[in-house]
Amino acid sequence: MFFRSIRLVLTLLVLAGLALVGVEVPDARAQGNRISLIRDAEIETIIRNYATPLFEAAELDPEAVQIHLVNDSRLNAFVAGGQRLFLNTGLLMRADNASQVIGVIAHETGHIAGGHLIRGQEALRNASMQTLIAAIIGVGVGIATGSGDATTAILSGGSGIATSNFLQFSRGQEAAADQAGLTFLNDTQQSAEGFLAFLEILEKQDLLSASRQDPYLRTHPLTRNRVSFVRDYVEKHPSDAMPSTKVEEAFRRMQAKLIGFIEPYRRVKKRYPKSDTSIEARYAHAIAYYRREDLDHALPLIDGLIAAEPDNPYFYELRGQMLFESGRIADAIPSYKNSVRLQPGSALLRMGLAHAQLEIMDQQENRDAMEHLLYAVEKERDNPQVWQLLAIGYGRAEAFGMSALALAEKAVTIGDKTTAIQQATRAQKMLPKGSPGWIRAQDIKITVPLQP
Repeated sequence: MFFRSIRLVLTLLVLAGLALVGVEVPDARAQGNRISLIRDAEIETIIRNYATPLFEAAELDPEAVQIHLVNDSRLNAFVAGGQRLFLNTGLLMRADNASQVIGVIAHETGHIAGGHLIRGQEALRNASMQTLIAAIIGVGVGIATGSGDATTAILSGGSGIATSNFLQFSRGQEAAADQAGLTFLNDTQQSAEGFLAFLEILEKQDLLSASRQDPYLRTHPLTRNRVSFVRDYVEKHPSDAMPSTKVEEAFRRMQAKLIGFIEPYRRVKKRYPKSDTSIEARYAHAIAYYRREDLDHALPLIDGLIAAEPDNPYFYELRGQMLFESGRIADAIPSYKNSVRLQPGSALLRMGLAHAQLEIMDQQENRDAMEHLLYAVEKERDNPQVWQLLAIGYGRAEAFGMSALALAEKAVTIGDKTTAIQQATRAQKMLPKGSPGWIRAQDIKITVPLQP
């Protein structure tokens, strides 16, 4: 699900006169110092399915590696803040197939496994990375609040933004990540042809001026030796193990969803002409009509998709979103419930349903919403919106102490120390002394002032 734009100005920590931003995309200064993070249950599941075998091959805990989608049309991917992988929507939309995306993930996994972000930057990371990334990621997780724009965090700092050197790897690290990535692909019995095709795309850009190059090329220096090495590997390790039909189908739907939500309608029509009756084409058009607030066309399309695939949770989710955001909240709930029934392990789907349930002001729906939110918060503790929804649910149940505690937790996730302490103090006044909630509020009051 895509969410309304939410903006927050973050005060950046300054060390030795430099404002340190752990997840700045290269040349962010030229874009108003803005990073847009998108949350979508379907796309995150697809990317996670690509990445998990590679993480396991690298002996990384897949649950420990966080994946983030950056709403940026440029071709880029990077790792930052320890085990965090960032993929631009531009990369996902411009890739020719799933194999290219999988190849990029394999390479970036090589950077994580090699500790390339940690070496030489431990002091920097300890000084500001944890707080900044927690705040940035926290802002980027709005849920079902409106118009469907990507969630946005605006980063600003008095002494300027960290340069792209922060994310830039050396040629030696790039070669090491290539080697590791190829090993991970081999260990998971996947072809490296997609990664080679991606490098060949970058090779064509190498002759362009720096201002016209995609940021991936500038932060991941390309050499003829790198391309030759990967090409030689592919020739010596021929493989027919390209992604399955199912994987490619999911890739095409991911692209259709991104294009439908992000691109102007004229580009949607050009990419998916009326003669194209594929699932992904209808998906893109349903989303594009919904963005234009044309439910007369959007709903029949999504209903047709549901009829074709009645066990697809994401079609139901989209239908629920369409109805919810058009003010038909009660009508949206059955669709949201179907999405959760089909994918009960998704925190984001549960949050979408819970939000709708909270809006209709019904005691039973409120109780059901709280069950979904308490499940979701175990997976999304750094998500401020789940805490916001919990605060509303507790308030509706007249559990005002827990409502205040939830608001304190929300403030912690976005780095608002003043509000965190104020709400924790308020919670302690209303909760029984020594209760779990009271103790957690005390922990917040003690630990928050100590955070960098």
